Amino acid sequence: MESSGVISAIVIGTVIGTLGRLVLPGRQHIGVLWTITVGVAAAFVGSGVAGGLGVADAKGVGWIEWLIQTGLAAVGVTALERVNAHS
Repeated sequence: MESSGVISAIVIGTVIGTLGRLVLPGRQHIGVLWTITVGVAAAFVGSGVAGGLGVADAKGVGWIEWLIQTGLAAVGVTALERVNAHS
């Protein structure tokens, strides 16, 4: 992966992680770096899921792919927060 790909993955991951936190009620007690990490992972996994469902190559904005990625980020943030709460 080129450096521009890594930078765009971090930017997209930040946006996806932030959206994942915003759809959850209340305050999440995880840091910014964890939010970015969860967002990057959700973006990669969500792209794979969208590709598997055949919705990744939409013309224009891939709203369904973004929804999948955001949902996965919300699940990831919730899981991470629960793990951190019990440790």
